[in-house]
Amino acid sequence: MIIRTKSDVENNEFYVHWGNGTSYRFLTESDGMGYTLTETFVNPESCSVLEYQNHLEACYCIEGDGKVVDEKTGEEHIISAGTIYALDKHDKHQLIGGKNGMRLVCMFTPALNGRETHKLNADGSSSY
Repeated sequence: MIIRTKSDVENNEFYVHWGNGTSYRFLTESDGMGYTLTETFVNPESCSVLEYQNHLEACYCIEGDGKVVDEKTGEEHIISAGTIYALDKHDKHQLIGGKNGMRLVCMFTPALNGRETHKLNADGSSSY
């Protein structure tokens, strides 16, 4: 059985500043569960172009709001508390934090090692 608190994670290498926010990586590859569970904060009014080439991700918004924009189609989706979005095709997307940012519970499969960060720049999407 694995029991972990936010303060446990905050005091180790699995509390990550990922580029435009922070992420508590509660479960990682080393836990042997096959997936990663995080609580992630997206900074207010930030924009991150992301594309997970090696992972699928589902995110459930528990606080705040923002948008996810499909880079392929340009379609915008408003994300607010009680909304889930899933990147089921390694979708290249923009993750945009609203005025107060957004707090997400996210699941990645296969599992992350837990230390990944994004390289956010104008040259394209960041991935891991």
